[in-house]
Amino acid sequence: MPGDVRGERRVSPSLRDLIDARLHMPFPGRRNSHEPAARAGVDAWLAAWGLTDEPATATMIARTRPAELASRTSPTVDDGVLQIVARQIAYQFVFDDRAEYIGRRSPGELLPMLCESIAILRDDDPPTTPLGAALADLYRQVRERCTPAQAARWADKSREYVHGLLYEAVAQAHPWALRTGECTSVRSLTAGVEPFHPLYEAAQPCELTDAELHHPVVRRLSRLSCDAAVWTADLFSAVKEQRSGEMINLALAYQRERRCSLQTAVVLAVQRINDTVEEVQKLCAEIEPELSPAGAGYVEGMLGWIRGCYDWSRTVPRYADVTSVPAVV
Repeated sequence: MPGDVRGERRVSPSLRDLIDARLHMPFPGRRNSHEPAARAGVDAWLAAWGLTDEPATATMIARTRPAELASRTSPTVDDGVLQIVARQIAYQFVFDDRAEYIGRRSPGELLPMLCESIAILRDDDPPTTPLGAALADLYRQVRERCTPAQAARWADKSREYVHGLLYEAVAQAHPWALRTGECTSVRSLTAGVEPFHPLYEAAQPCELTDAELHHPVVRRLSRLSCDAAVWTADLFSAVKEQRSGEMINLALAYQRERRCSLQTAVVLAVQRINDTVEEVQKLCAEIEPELSPAGAGYVEGMLGWIRGCYDWSRTVPRYADVTSVPAVV
């Protein structure tokens, strides 16, 4: 009879359910219609540069789904821009995982890898490793699609990301000294989201004016949208990262600082994200009347990472451990 649930198995709420219930996510979830082509393109590109020759890396890419993340964060860009976004996401996952593995042994051992990247991005030096060759090719694609000024901004933000990985390695080596403020500062560097912003400039029908690009509100939105996006991913990755001994995660930072349960720490992190999203909404309403169509499209591209990271993080196999922890202790 209606309402009779005898014989059905009750499933207890998980940490993912707790996040879904508490997180304020006002932005619409969308996917790019060119996602299948981006998926094929990124797989072929990784294989061409030998980045998935190692079975462990190929498995990581399969569990990470870079083309899906590109599709969800960049739902309105054309196929050409989406291909670059997907390849850049995949490259950064490979680069980040390798840097983490090496940096855990010794931050100093990261220097050859990081210095090669800086030399490519700053001086156009020829690569010496397959990973460096992939970065050089990615930079070539960016310069072909972007204006010189946009490509220069892409390289500048990419160098910032590379430097951030050394900060992360130092923090991992001295976890007892890592406070919440320092954790979020390092996280903002290693997020690797801001290098994508010049691609959203390039996706517009015309270049943004300097007044729009450097407007204090637009610059603030850039910072806030990156934080909200990666902190949201931190909610779902916290279980995986706690089990693997990783430190640069907003929820885990709250857990260390407050000496509380992971569930309580996640709720604290959710509140900080909600406050950030609220500020984003207020600033968008403030700046919208001043933006040209190109400026509005650029801001929309930045904001896409907030909802895109949420939708991707809650279902991607890489963070599946979030469903193994109960919502309450």
